Amino acid sequence: MNYIKYILIITFSTSVISGDYSDQRGMTKLLGTETTLRCAEQMMQPGAKTYELSYERTGTMPKSPFAGEYQPKFLPELGWPGSVHIYTMDVLNADVNDGNQGTQMDALGHFGYVDEVWNGEGELDTSKIKYFNELTTDEVKPTPESPLQKLGIETVPPIVTTAVLIDVRKHIFNGVAMDAGQYVTVDHVKKTIAKSSLKDRGILPGDVVLINTGWSDNYADPDEKGIYYSMAPGVSYNLVKYLSSKQIVGIGLDTWGVDTFADPSMLGEEVNQNPEGIANPAHHYFLTQSGIHTLENFKLDELAANAVELSCVVILPLKTKGSAASPIRPIAIGKSVL
Repeated sequence: MNYIKYILIITFSTSVISGDYSDQRGMTKLLGTETTLRCAEQMMQPGAKTYELSYERTGTMPKSPFAGEYQPKFLPELGWPGSVHIYTMDVLNADVNDGNQGTQMDALGHFGYVDEVWNGEGELDTSKIKYFNELTTDEVKPTPESPLQKLGIETVPPIVTTAVLIDVRKHIFNGVAMDAGQYVTVDHVKKTIAKSSLKDRGILPGDVVLINTGWSDNYADPDEKGIYYSMAPGVSYNLVKYLSSKQIVGIGLDTWGVDTFADPSMLGEEVNQNPEGIANPAHHYFLTQSGIHTLENFKLDELAANAVELSCVVILPLKTKGSAASPIRPIAIGKSVL
């Protein structure tokens, strides 16, 4: 089975990624031979299986209200003159933000920040926006119409590393799905790890962390009730800082936003941790401060049901130059601990 190690090392660790984006990467700079070998160990486990972590992308899935309409249009088969070829194509309706629909990941350039709270009146002074690594708006997005000049999704390398599953639904909430407005805390994560097969390993630099909250119970296609995108549980600000200190490369939940979203009256007391003037503290800190990619709409139900607590995860964003996000089709390869 050692040939798997060799194949992974040759394929991923020594592959040449076009363009030098070393100054535009966050924790993904930790990816390399060590994380690939950790991945190989999981792939070589007897009984390891491959798990799909993404939903199918359809025109009837739950859709983000922030990303515009999403309605794929499929064209008839087309013939190629003078050839035996036929080809099929599909297009999207106008003004679609495809990168932020379905299972997806955010580029570090998805979020920026200014030093003073903007009250929403008048025009925002974009000249003072800053991004990860203190990059300025002139460096990242010099005009309103320009694609990201730095920190775009094309700068993200293929992510091949180990993923740890933090099943708070199972270990903290006794199998009951978390409610909208609830926060996953540092204590929740520590207790979950202590109760799992990860207790001696913990979270290592270069890992991807996947948190199963159970909110995916509300995911339905067709999305007739519209519950999934209406609210969500998420991670507390203290947990954001804790995971950042662990130097993970990505954080994924079975929710649409990583942050917690609900009516103010529904929010847990952990909301008091949030810095004033930052509406989405998890996105803000992960993307602009620690260089950790946010992974959204992950399908974790099967992984959790089979108790695959450690796996090899492969996440490949599209190389869409200048885009702030990308649809992805992540997979996890690992063995059940049951």
